[in-house]
Amino acid sequence: MENKENKENLEVISKKEFFLLAAWKKFKEKHPNLTQFLVFFLISNGVTILQLLLMPAFKYLFNQTNLINISFQFGRVGKNFDGSPYFMFNYPKGTIIDGVGGGLSYFLAIQVTLAIAQVINFFLQRNITFKSNTNAWVAALWYFIAYVVITLIAAAAQGFYKAPIYNLFMNTWKMGSFGELMADFITMIINSAISFWVFFPIFKVIFKQKTTE
Repeated sequence: MENKENKENLEVISKKEFFLLAAWKKFKEKHPNLTQFLVFFLISNGVTILQLLLMPAFKYLFNQTNLINISFQFGRVGKNFDGSPYFMFNYPKGTIIDGVGGGLSYFLAIQVTLAIAQVINFFLQRNITFKSNTNAWVAALWYFIAYVVITLIAAAAQGFYKAPIYNLFMNTWKMGSFGELMADFITMIINSAISFWVFFPIFKVIFKQKTTE
């Protein structure tokens, strides 16, 4: 009797899976571009979650070294409102105060996290979202160029929102180290959102499909 019930349950599940797969296939055929965007959206969010998990781990790891006492300031593009030089990558040595600091430790934590996430993102988007069959090395080169350009743009944009976010969580709301963690998360989410909207049209170009005769 029990085996019969299990068999019936499996049949019900199989029918539901078949129905869902058939509905998804029909939706893909009717709305190929929207389907592609939805898959891109899901994968991008998964990669963002991975970044949020990796970032604190790498930050903690690098903070145990002397890297936190080495300043990294690169890409001067004018001045701040107070007259101080504005850097796209501004990581003075020492602990983070008002969103500034962390030294080479903080910079590497961000960049290593981003690099790992983007390598994973490259293969998932190429093989699953766009199902590209063009030369992988050429696509990887263009992906790398796009990644560098977007990273520079996102870094320059941080000057408008990074310091106020850290100041809000760490000073105004006095949340201490937890506030710093929350500010890390929010700035990374904003950075990921910028990348999200820029990368999709770029992927449409570099992840093409060759028609085989």
